[in-house]
Amino acid sequence: MANQRLELTWVGKGENPQVEPRILLHDPSKDYGDPNSENMLIHGDNLLALKALEQEYAGKVKCIYIDPPYNTGAAFEYYDDNLEHSIWLRLMKSRLEILRNLLAEDGSIWIQIDDEEQAYLKIICDEVFGRNNFINMISVNMKNVAGASGGGEDKRLKKNCEYILAYAKEYSLLPVFNGPYQYTEMSELIQQYLDEGKSWKYTTVLVDPGEKEYIGSTVDGEGNEIRVYARKNIVTMSINQIARRDGITSKEAYKKYGINVFRTTNAQTSIRSRVMAFRKENNITDCILSIEYIPRTGKNRGIIYEQFYKDDKCNLFVWLRDTSEIVNGELYKKDLQGTYWDMNAYIKNITHEGGVTFPNGKKPEQLVRQILEMTTSPGELVLDSFLGSGTTAATAHKLGRHWIGIEMGNHAYSHCIPRLRTVIDGKDNSGITPSVDWQGGGGYKFYELAPTLIVKDKYGNPVFSDKYNAAMLTAAVAKINGFFYAPDKDVYWKQGRSQDNSYIYVTTQYLTAEMLDNISCEVSSMENLLICAPAFDIGLSKRYDNINVRKIPQSVLSKCEYGVDNYNLNIINPPEFDEDEWEDCEDA
Repeated sequence: MANQRLELTWVGKGENPQVEPRILLHDPSKDYGDPNSENMLIHGDNLLALKALEQEYAGKVKCIYIDPPYNTGAAFEYYDDNLEHSIWLRLMKSRLEILRNLLAEDGSIWIQIDDEEQAYLKIICDEVFGRNNFINMISVNMKNVAGASGGGEDKRLKKNCEYILAYAKEYSLLPVFNGPYQYTEMSELIQQYLDEGKSWKYTTVLVDPGEKEYIGSTVDGEGNEIRVYARKNIVTMSINQIARRDGITSKEAYKKYGINVFRTTNAQTSIRSRVMAFRKENNITDCILSIEYIPRTGKNRGIIYEQFYKDDKCNLFVWLRDTSEIVNGELYKKDLQGTYWDMNAYIKNITHEGGVTFPNGKKPEQLVRQILEMTTSPGELVLDSFLGSGTTAATAHKLGRHWIGIEMGNHAYSHCIPRLRTVIDGKDNSGITPSVDWQGGGGYKFYELAPTLIVKDKYGNPVFSDKYNAAMLTAAVAKINGFFYAPDKDVYWKQGRSQDNSYIYVTTQYLTAEMLDNISCEVSSMENLLICAPAFDIGLSKRYDNINVRKIPQSVLSKCEYGVDNYNLNIINPPEFDEDEWEDCEDA
């Protein structure tokens, strides 16, 4: 009884694969854009690829978004989304465990799923991440997306929503989110206000801000300067007046002049109090004042920010642009929302986003944008191990985040590469491009997973794969033994190192006592060395206290599984291995 705990069980639970930590092979022929880019596009089984990343990227990823196959029983064009339930659970858990290791301590993971597996996935995530690190489950209205609209006949209701499970690596360290927003088309919202008898206050347009005349300065609570200006010859008009003037409808006026629409409010802020005091102390009679200062908090922190105030009470101008956005040419009001996200405004053109077709799987860039802007800042690292058509990478790229994308199917070539090249060239005008003013730039490096390190010869004996050259072999053996592959150009036996001042030397030659003695003369008493060789003189393994000699490949056989090239969640018809491609790749 004392050892019992609340958990989900299934056939095969606990039989986790010992995943081979393969090396990644850099293919410069498929790189694109900035040669110094840190972005990575990886083709290969995503469990193997995640294991390949674990050594270098553990604890470095700020946000993970994944949209795995839903195990719905439907036969998709690109994914055979019909795994036996227990297999799906086992394969998901194996991936989630490595994804957790990759997360930064203040990072978070967002997993999109439907109602077939949502409850089971929640329990698996509770086990992997800890129930105390659960953030929220978000319902996402995706009713116009194929794959989210099944049902509606017989005894089942039509499916409108998918779900996103959000977990922190360590909830106590998770930063406060930049809030997500709900979008409502402006004319629809105004009509809703009128129908409900509510007052719609965003009705004034700043037609001409006039000239600003510096009056003087006051300070905020921390003593930082607030510059105060009088506004001369300022011109404002109501939205109806400007619509009549231009001969357009009110809806068209909002679309055309929405960036300059405002209302006034007696906001209770310390800055407003300072401006009111300054106005009174200096007997200022101007109707409109503006200030410039650098906020220390909020979305405008660290930049010069301008605010307008009206009359003696210093009623603050509140801009519609701060709570609205243009989406596909229409003005939408955006409001801070909770755990229901309506993506319908972004579904209409989803088929054409990125210029690639991905039936039953593509998600709108705006959905990924909402998550990334909530959880990350420019320059931070984002990962998606089910990249699909490349949405997460494209969105992260446009938002100035670093990214790693893993795609196991052939559409790494047919979808991700062309889509991301279009983004880098500044020729992708779809998705979030207009709203973030994306102009192009950046780049990525392309990687393939190396083949398995150990195969069997014609007699059934384990041997190193002949697809490995000397450098690849050294890198692979070093990685399997927990060393970073980092050859020292000046010291030939320092081919890799660990974090405790230990080194590894991998050789395909027979190791003699004389060779070992020569090496030992260069190894200091503060250093440790692991030598891996196919054979060596008797007694060498214990010849020196700080030098360990092991036989390969025997010494690495028990460390992981070899020869397993497909841990895939449902990939069908994977591309055949092309031996010629490996000759053009560099080990990484």
